[in-house]
Amino acid sequence: MQNIIEALERRREQARLGGGQVRIDAQHKKGKLTARERLEVLLDPGSFEEYDMFVTHRAVDFGMDKTVIPGDGVVTGWGTINGRMTYVFSQDFTVFGGSLSETHAKKICKIMELAVQNGAPIIGLNDSGGARIQEGVAALGGYADVFLRNVLASGAVPQISVIMGPTAGGAVYSPAMTDFIYMVKDTSFMYVTGPDVVKTVTSEIVTHEELGGASTHTKISGVADASFDNDIDTLLEVRRLFDFLPLSAQVKPPHVQPYDSIERQDIALDTLIPDSAQKPYDMREVIIRLADEGDFLELQKDHAGNILTGFVRLDGDTVGVVANQPLVLAGCLDINSSKKAARFIRFCDCFGIPILTLVDVPGFLPGVAQEYGGIIKHGAKLLFAYAEATVPKVTVITRKAYGGAYDVMASKHIRADVNYAWPSAEIAVMGAKGATEILYRAELKDKDKIAKRTADYEARFANPFVAAERGFIDDVILPHTTRRRVARAFATLKNKQQSMPAKKHDNIPL
Repeated sequence: MQNIIEALERRREQARLGGGQVRIDAQHKKGKLTARERLEVLLDPGSFEEYDMFVTHRAVDFGMDKTVIPGDGVVTGWGTINGRMTYVFSQDFTVFGGSLSETHAKKICKIMELAVQNGAPIIGLNDSGGARIQEGVAALGGYADVFLRNVLASGAVPQISVIMGPTAGGAVYSPAMTDFIYMVKDTSFMYVTGPDVVKTVTSEIVTHEELGGASTHTKISGVADASFDNDIDTLLEVRRLFDFLPLSAQVKPPHVQPYDSIERQDIALDTLIPDSAQKPYDMREVIIRLADEGDFLELQKDHAGNILTGFVRLDGDTVGVVANQPLVLAGCLDINSSKKAARFIRFCDCFGIPILTLVDVPGFLPGVAQEYGGIIKHGAKLLFAYAEATVPKVTVITRKAYGGAYDVMASKHIRADVNYAWPSAEIAVMGAKGATEILYRAELKDKDKIAKRTADYEARFANPFVAAERGFIDDVILPHTTRRRVARAFATLKNKQQSMPAKKHDNIPL
């Protein structure tokens, strides 16, 4: 028996070495951790249970039968993060460049199926050169098998992708279908076709970083939610994100005992709104002042900065926040901000996370580029997402809420549950100046008359009381009481029951 045990340990040791010490050293020289080292950082110490350590590929062409490495380039299993279960896979770049084979894909599919069956999130650590060329269509079929599991898991369990090296070709579509994507600066890349192919086909000369690096996908494309300096920082941030999320759609997000009193008032909020409606302020400060311990986990911080999205806790419970940002484009809604917020809202609705909306929006961004880019359809995505969401929804209008953007930003008319406004709120079809110039076009040459008309319009509509008179605003609240009022509103909605008409599924304007 002792001989058998020793033989088993030798096999395990061989599997743990992956592609061998030389390739492990090469991985370290690039500033990257190995697949197993990453799991040690991500998961609680001693919690990882590995599956399929001894699985090998089945290929025999191109001399593949002479190179067989246990595990076949991916480490799979489950572990815990702060005591809560998650299924994981970590691609091993030291084994065939982390390329995906038929058996490599089967290992990933297995843990994805277990995650859905057992109600636990899926976290994938991606570091792969793409499909294994030696296996041809078998590898391509493996990708499709993974894609199908992504779709089946969507809305059932949270899916998090961490891009920790190259992810190219078909490999990008699995992360694209997951709920969150984190990247590592300088060492991770995502693109459908690499720089060499781009140069051949379009004659464009571009680097890996410019084409699909972390900066590109967090700032320009919006494909990724965040990026961090190195593997360790990235994995620790994944742990932080994980703590806000429920294990599945069947359970509630975790409650964390707060040290911050829900009765806390913040007098600074009473003076946050500038005297001039033309001056901006930082909506991020409002969010931080409302959150338990001022903790705000922001997503897509560097993309579509005119809207803020992320998670906070209120009285210990996870809440998703969507907020217009007056510091960027005056808080206008545009194509990118509409898509960004709509996707976040749909995630929250999938997993029972209440949504807090903070509104200061002068309207949709005008311009030829926006119209040609399809702002009508993209703006409708945001409207659709809010209207279909059945989770508790609380809205606070801090200043401007003009035109169709007022309707779109979780108004009472599209089933928001509790709608508050600060005394500084202005709810109208448009700003006073523009409205006056349309209503009294014949008097435009008389500046005194127009000034009086503008002042009259402001007195009538540049306040929240017309909407309150019609029941569209539940109450006009003092800014310093916002934390308490919002938390109490969500408390009344804990047992909310609301459904959509019977249907197979909706048809969101994609």
